[in-house]
Amino acid sequence: MSMTLYHCNNARSLRPLWCLEEMGLEYELVNMEFPPRATYPGYLDLNPLGTVPTFTDGDLTMTESSGICHYLVEKHGPSDIGMTVDEAGYGEYINWLFRSDATLTFPQTLVLRYTRLEPEERRIPQVAEDYSIWYHSRLRSVEMALAGGKDYLVADRFTIADIAVHYALFLGISLGLDERYKPNTRRYLELHMERPGFKSAQEKQLL
Repeated sequence: MSMTLYHCNNARSLRPLWCLEEMGLEYELVNMEFPPRATYPGYLDLNPLGTVPTFTDGDLTMTESSGICHYLVEKHGPSDIGMTVDEAGYGEYINWLFRSDATLTFPQTLVLRYTRLEPEERRIPQVAEDYSIWYHSRLRSVEMALAGGKDYLVADRFTIADIAVHYALFLGISLGLDERYKPNTRRYLELHMERPGFKSAQEKQLL
């Protein structure tokens, strides 16, 4: 049975979509309107949380974007965008994967919710501002990791750690958070938006 990714335009599902494109794997892409729990019939049967993404591979269902990327390189590799446990920097690689959501995308979701998703009367500008500051303070780790003109976070090559973290930076554009990106972070964001895998993922979600 083939793999299927349920995706919304530029949502966190862009991480596994980009990974699938980088790896050249065969898969089915289901493009949905956001929020799919309200717009895509039967979505809650696939993913009772109603979140994006949902990914299936045979009987397996996964819902965490960075975790799906990790699964793909482990299960459907080997791939140059993955790392093995005996490589130097493996611990950093895993740490970046977890940091990408728990530390970077998390505050962005609160900014998104309280500036865009909630009805006008329920929006809370102070929450959005507080978590914008939190997000930018956490970006210090990215800025420092890229010091000295580095193009990658770890292993001196492009990995799924870059996919996972880069997505958070990319999401920041739509939220207006990129205006305060520091030089290394901005250079990194712009560099990897030019990758063929990123561009093909962008094209696929518009079909």
